[in-house]
Amino acid sequence: MTDTVLVAYGTTNGSTAEIAEAVADVLRKDGLTVESRPAQSVTNVARYDAVVVGGGLYGGRWHKDARRFVRRHRAVLAERPVWLFSSGPLDASASERDIPPVRGVRRAVIRLDAREHVTFGGCLEEGARGRVAGMILRSGKGGDFRDFGVIQAWAHGIADELTHA
Repeated sequence: MTDTVLVAYGTTNGSTAEIAEAVADVLRKDGLTVESRPAQSVTNVARYDAVVVGGGLYGGRWHKDARRFVRRHRAVLAERPVWLFSSGPLDASASERDIPPVRGVRRAVIRLDAREHVTFGGCLEEGARGRVAGMILRSGKGGDFRDFGVIQAWAHGIADELTHA
């Protein structure tokens, strides 16, 4: 059984952090010891037995903090079970079909031999930071497209795999 799981995330406006916290909550409820932290604040992953890394999608790229985290810790991550998630589509597409990882995330999946990658719907609401976010909101394309039932089911799958390993 796995002792400690890290859920690390890159987020700009907080919606990916909320997904990461939902994942961490499920893992805890399923009996695992979990730390959830912003990716940029993690300096050492050696003490974790498994890692979940999430990043928001911006302009077809994974959040810079998630990218840097994976690059910085690649050697240690490659020795552990790793799951990756992206959040971002501002429509129902993530609930309707499997969305493949963007190019940079696909590379991370291969390099880390990640167990799985999934894309969840994103969230962009009033008050979001950034010029592009403002343009999207003014065009009426914002909203919350996260499906926490799907997110929790995915996290239960991770917990099941880790507790029965």
